Amino acid sequence: MVVFEKPKSLANIPLHYCPGCTHGIVHRLVAEAIDELGIEGRTIGVAPVGCAVMAYDYFNCDMIEAAHGRAPAVATGIKRADPNNIVFTYQGDGDLASIGMAETVHAATRNENITIIFINNAIYGMTGGQMAPTSLPGQVTQTSPYGRDVATAGFPIKVSELLAALDGPTYVQRVAVNNVKNVRNAKKAIKKAFENQVEGKGFSLIEVVSSCPTNWGMTPQQALDWVESDMIPYYPLGVYKDKTAKEGE
Repeated sequence: MVVFEKPKSLANIPLHYCPGCTHGIVHRLVAEAIDELGIEGRTIGVAPVGCAVMAYDYFNCDMIEAAHGRAPAVATGIKRADPNNIVFTYQGDGDLASIGMAETVHAATRNENITIIFINNAIYGMTGGQMAPTSLPGQVTQTSPYGRDVATAGFPIKVSELLAALDGPTYVQRVAVNNVKNVRNAKKAIKKAFENQVEGKGFSLIEVVSSCPTNWGMTPQQALDWVESDMIPYYPLGVYKDKTAKEGE
């Protein structure tokens, strides 16, 4: 009896991510959802510009590389060209919440039938650790060495709350992957986001509160602890919008 195995939708090659980075966990959860729904043959992923820029190497489904921030627009075109496709984007906070914010908001308000996996690690990871739209107040980064000053840089953008205020989106949930319980909840949310698309229910976004030990200047364990002590209180976990929920749920 097989108790545990690598998802078939995840390529059997080493990941390039830093030690302690949680991208690998989320990659696995996405691949597990694809496997369990039996949709690998018609799934197309859209890779971002950012740490996950080489996501096309890691998933055993068709992948397309999008220009910086344009993944939701590319995904919209793919889905509309052939609605039988199952299309997902995998984006970081700089890609989605900065240069790609307009594409994200408009895809959401149109309720495009796509799935977005949004990694929020509160920093620009690939380019050296600059302040991101999601960096916390007072957070030290390469471009905010004295901490993020909200008087000049503004407040962090809470993407899930922002999109949930729109009439369009079907499903918006924020999860985390810093402990076993949260990983299990994240798995359920990601699978539901894909199920919504399979059933033609519309736009789903799963925000994953994640860690970046390298650019936070922490050990992997310290980074997971910081997710719990600082990130989650500012970005509370939970379902922010679910048009598919039955009354009373």
